[in-house]
Amino acid sequence: MRWNLLKCLTMVNRIRSINEFHEIRGLVQPNHPLISVVDYSDITYLKELDNAAWVLNFYSISLKRTAGVKAKDDDFNNGWMSFMAPNQVFSILSSGLEHSGWLLLIHPDFFCNTHFLQKLRQYEYFDYAVEEALFLCPKEEVTITAIINMIRQEYNANIDRFSQPIIISHIEALLNYAERFYQRQFITRIKTHHQIINDMDRILTDYFNGANMGLPTVKYLSDRLGISPSYLRDLLKSLTGKNTQQHIHEHLIGIAKEKLATTNLSVSEIAYGLGFEHAQSFSKLFKLKTKQSPLEFKAGFN
Repeated sequence: MRWNLLKCLTMVNRIRSINEFHEIRGLVQPNHPLISVVDYSDITYLKELDNAAWVLNFYSISLKRTAGVKAKDDDFNNGWMSFMAPNQVFSILSSGLEHSGWLLLIHPDFFCNTHFLQKLRQYEYFDYAVEEALFLCPKEEVTITAIINMIRQEYNANIDRFSQPIIISHIEALLNYAERFYQRQFITRIKTHHQIINDMDRILTDYFNGANMGLPTVKYLSDRLGISPSYLRDLLKSLTGKNTQQHIHEHLIGIAKEKLATTNLSVSEIAYGLGFEHAQSFSKLFKLKTKQSPLEFKAGFN
C-alpha cells in the first residue's frame, strides 16, 4: 500500500491523516488516530520522498538533531525545534542524513469541544519558515524533552476521558516554553538581528528614494530580507517594541521630515515622491504620527 501511495505522488502531495503519514514513512499505526509521538530513528528513509513538496492536514512539532550538521555560530548545537500548521507546504531534504529526536503530530480534531484550537492560533511561530527554527540550549532541551515524555506516557496509556485534557495541558506547556525560548533566541542572536534591522533600514531608504508607487508592504520587506513576515514582526517587537508596519511608517516619516525641513519641495511633491497616490493620504499619516500637519512642521523651519 505504501508503494502505491508513492507511485501516486504529484507535484504537491497532501497527507490527510496521521494514519496515512505513518503508512508513508514506514511506521506502525498510531495508538490514536488524531495524535502521535514518533521517534525520528523509527522513520524509514525513502529516496523517492526527497525534494517532493508536501502538505499536512495536521499540526507538526518536532525536535531534531542531524548528525554532522552544525548550527550557526551564534546558535546552540543541540536539538532544534520547528513548528508547522496545517496546509503549509514543505519539502523533505534528508538526502539520507541520520536524524534523531521526535515528531509530535496533532490533528485539529483532537481539540474538538475545547477552546485550545483558538488559543493555538496565538502561537505565531507556526508561521515561521523552516530556516527560522528554534535552537535549544541544553537546559531548554531537558525541559522540552520532559514535557514530550509526559505526552508520550499519556499517549501510550489506555485512552479514557482524562486523556485529552491531560495531553492538551502538556501541549500548552510545550508551546509556552517554546515561546519563551524564542524570545531568548532573539536576544542571543543580537548581532545577526541588528544586522537585519540595519539591512531593513537600507532597503526602506532605497525604496523611498526610488520611483515607487505605494508604500512598501510587510511582505515586500520580508522577501527582500529573506525571512518570513511573522519572524520579522516578532523579532522587531522583541528588540524595539514596534511591529514591521510601525517601522515602515517611522522610516517614512523620518525621510518626510528631512525633505520638509531641508528642501523647497511642496507637500504634494514630497507625498508623490514617497509613493503616495494622494497627498491627502500622506498628510493624514504624517499628522497621525507627529501630531502636526506637514505644513505646520515645515513652517517651523522658515
